[in-house]
Amino acid sequence: MKAFLQLYLASLKEFVRDRMTIFWTLAFPLVFVVMFGVLFSFNGDSKFDVGLVVEDTGATAQTVAGILRQVSVFKLSELGRDAEMTALKRGDRRAVIVLPAGLSDAVAAKQPTRISVFYDPANQQTSQIVLTITRQVLDRVDRQISGTQPAFIVQEETVQASQLRSIDFLLPGILAMALMQLGLFGTAQPLVALRDQGVLRRLSATPLPRWTVLASQIAMRLTIALAQTLIIVGFGVIAFQVPFKGNPLFLLGMVILGALTFIALGYVVAAFSKNQETASGISSLVNFPMMFLSGLFFPVEFVPQFLQPVIAALPLTYLVDAIRQIMIGTNPLFPMPLDVGVLAAWFAVALVVAVRFFKWE
Repeated sequence: MKAFLQLYLASLKEFVRDRMTIFWTLAFPLVFVVMFGVLFSFNGDSKFDVGLVVEDTGATAQTVAGILRQVSVFKLSELGRDAEMTALKRGDRRAVIVLPAGLSDAVAAKQPTRISVFYDPANQQTSQIVLTITRQVLDRVDRQISGTQPAFIVQEETVQASQLRSIDFLLPGILAMALMQLGLFGTAQPLVALRDQGVLRRLSATPLPRWTVLASQIAMRLTIALAQTLIIVGFGVIAFQVPFKGNPLFLLGMVILGALTFIALGYVVAAFSKNQETASGISSLVNFPMMFLSGLFFPVEFVPQFLQPVIAALPLTYLVDAIRQIMIGTNPLFPMPLDVGVLAAWFAVALVVAVRFFKWE
């Protein structure tokens, strides 16, 4: 028993001394708890931009419109049918609800009336939430007005010719995530390891210019980024028939810009890391917020309002948005020039910081 106790204590001390093991086994799960707790505990302030078109002036139509205006999660706008449909196609609305002319008279005559709800299937998750809420509200109004006989028929209409699936939406995000992790985990930790081993110091002492050494490492990682793109996109298209609607050259340019941005961030992490353990910790701290706040897996509307400025500041948000626009033609969160401009700005700032603080030994 004494030997067992000594071995137990020795193993426990070894575990406690390994800070990275403590992080991955104890702190890492707490990161997820905190992250999802913050994201899903404050959903009361989430708002969905919805257009409302009231083409009937009767009392019933006005009653329905009034109830829709009171839905707390709807941020309603009423600019007219043409303006609202244009905003929906532009990505500024999640749905447009149309109360047609003659609705009040049809309800009075006990005839079912179609209420059209237009949505963009490219915004699949948020659109389904808005559609569900709309159906529930109209069912409630229906029961109040007609009792048992259905007065309204919700007619869902898309503004795109093709229906997008979840995998179509997720694949561009997975590609963006792979580029981010190449820049962080695939750059910072290997560089710190080479510095700890004295390899960078020996390379810097050779007749080769330092920029040649750095350029070769960056070129190697860009090659990996292109291989990632070919594998991920090719597999998605072949295995799951994910549509590719854009220009391959545009995607190539965005992949290069995104990879360069995160490689530069990886050099920044390496510049401020004393050892591999520190590099891993900093990379994780940078990685996790971007994974969960950049719209990779769920719409940014789910994120509380007080975190929206953080979302707008993260480079991965713009890379995901740009790749989705190019690959599947989804309605944008931001205009493409803004996506490119923000990524270019992040790259320029990270490059300046990396050049200023990067250490060769």
